[in-house]
Amino acid sequence: MTDLEFKNADPQFPLVSVIIVNYNGRAYLDACISSILSQTYPKIEIIFVDNGSSDNSTDYIKDKYPSVVIIACSENYGFAKGNNIGIEAAKGDLVATLNNDTKVTSRWVEELVQSISLDEKIGMCASKMLFMKEPEIINSTGICISRSGACWDRGMSEQDKGQYDSCTDVFGPCAGAAIYRKTMLEDIGLFDEDFCAYMEDADLAFRGRLAGWKCLYVPNAVVYHFHGGTAGYVSDYTIYHGDRNLIWNTFKNFPTQFLITSLPWIICRNLAVVPYYILKGHGSAILRSKIDAIKGMKKVLSKRSQCLIDKGEITKYIYSWADIRSPSTKKSKNVK
Repeated sequence: MTDLEFKNADPQFPLVSVIIVNYNGRAYLDACISSILSQTYPKIEIIFVDNGSSDNSTDYIKDKYPSVVIIACSENYGFAKGNNIGIEAAKGDLVATLNNDTKVTSRWVEELVQSISLDEKIGMCASKMLFMKEPEIINSTGICISRSGACWDRGMSEQDKGQYDSCTDVFGPCAGAAIYRKTMLEDIGLFDEDFCAYMEDADLAFRGRLAGWKCLYVPNAVVYHFHGGTAGYVSDYTIYHGDRNLIWNTFKNFPTQFLITSLPWIICRNLAVVPYYILKGHGSAILRSKIDAIKGMKKVLSKRSQCLIDKGEITKYIYSWADIRSPSTKKSKNVK
């Protein structure tokens, strides 16, 4: 769709609510918010959800960016609940989630809106995320899934040579720079707040895909990301939440037949990471993640996805996406 076709198709332009969840990220906020204010897209509201920061982030935003809607929370609710608070306050029919340690290119919103407008069943779109300090290296071009329950960012750490420059169908977007259709969120629900942070976007993508919604990767929607600017890249926090939520996502969303046949990969993966992280000095975090995952399993099983697409096709559909190979060998599905 060309710019002219897009503008003729929707002369009013849907309002896009850009949600930024922040926790002590003042050092990144100028680059992030100024890049959103420089967008070519004409109808944007910025919602800044502060998770109880102690670095004066909210006062800084209030003084320097008066057009930004500020929601100040009394404590750190995590990424999932923080975004849900923003989504519930959003006025737009489209909701974009954006990490506070990012800088977006000027056409980021416009490219995402054009792509999600191609088909009313496209419920979410993924951006092309590059590392801020190494802009020639890929951070994410969408989410991949595996039979072990592990999820990864497609193209992660690869040099950007144009290999991901096609608009393709991907399993889901990294919520660090994604756009969602409000009607999809009303259909499947918001981020699972029990996840707190990490894998919450994989869970949301799973529920969306199982309900028949599509996800499109938009290569021209480019975002630069510090990666780990808030929680660190490999920390006890990221290891605990990531490894706990990996188990929860698997047992919450894998269709029954697929879950049963995938158990060898699930068990082996979860056993293997324990000594690995113990040797890396994160023994307490990895052990707590597994213990708490088991403790929370009853609640997780009570939330198993109620799949809306033809039940006879669910396992076949997930098999077509799950891959036990290394991330670099994962192939995308081209959109015709």
